[in-house]
Amino acid sequence: MTNITHLEEKIAHLTRTVEELSDIVVRQETELALAQRRLAMLMEREAGREMDAGGTVPLADQRPPHW
Repeated sequence: MTNITHLEEKIAHLTRTVEELSDIVVRQETELALAQRRLAMLMEREAGREMDAGGTVPLADQRPPHW
């Protein structure tokens, strides 16, 4: 096998690997965006429950003092 053929095979393998990883990153980005939207909805819902239950200002969206 010549050096050029070996290099071409290596480039083809690396290109395929990069494409596969790119697909994985796109899928994970979509899943993360969905999880973030769901979390925001849950936090809003819980803040509403806190407001209904105690009439205080909801603290669900504020950082704890130790942060």
